Amino acid sequence: MYNLVCSIAIITLLAPAALVSQNGFQTDTEKTSEGPLTITCIGHGTLMFSFKGLTIHVDPVMREADYSTMPNADIILVTHEHGDHLDLTAVSEISKKGTVFIATRSCADRGADCRVMENGDEVTVNGIVIRAVPAYNIKNKRDNGQPFHPKGTGNGYILTFGDTNVYIAGDTENTPEMKALSDIDIAFLPMNLPYTMDPAMVADAARAFRPSILYPYHYGNTDPKELAALLEDEKDIEVRIRTLQ
Repeated sequence: MYNLVCSIAIITLLAPAALVSQNGFQTDTEKTSEGPLTITCIGHGTLMFSFKGLTIHVDPVMREADYSTMPNADIILVTHEHGDHLDLTAVSEISKKGTVFIATRSCADRGADCRVMENGDEVTVNGIVIRAVPAYNIKNKRDNGQPFHPKGTGNGYILTFGDTNVYIAGDTENTPEMKALSDIDIAFLPMNLPYTMDPAMVADAARAFRPSILYPYHYGNTDPKELAALLEDEKDIEVRIRTLQ
């Protein structure tokens, strides 16, 4: 799915228009207290952020983009070890001297030469505070009874850009830890069964921690307009739909 263009369905009239980046992907730019934050939707669970001259890649995988043509990374974040999130070829393509590669212990066990963050850890890299939030299943399990994403193996990440907190949830359900979050300005929440959440679960989480802007992502065959309909009365939560299947 190379050069996937993120189509737009803006849910509120005040939502900013997305711009096309030089790589063919559409972007959104948000104001922070320390300058603009550019958000690039690449595909599935794959994202890129640009801030103060830094480039942050999240779950870069070659099936979503040709990473030989993508900007080199100052920070790489990987949420867990599954192949649609951990791709060491993509990581290699965007790594340079000084790149900080942060991932889970499960990724390190798969051969990733990374800085391991456990659930609850906090680090500051190039002035950006990064917090690791648990990402796991409670309800959805494999035929053998094991969760698709066991507790303790996956991370979501909260990144602080100036006064703006961005939450990238990873593969997870609407866990108590997620619902207890506060001061989240922008959230990316996964929405595909049986691996993560259905629209009702995402809406439940959003009503609990109330992000100002909500991007459903990693949504597979789920129709994100179902989420928009569930949250249409929540006027302080702007739902932004991009093509992140």
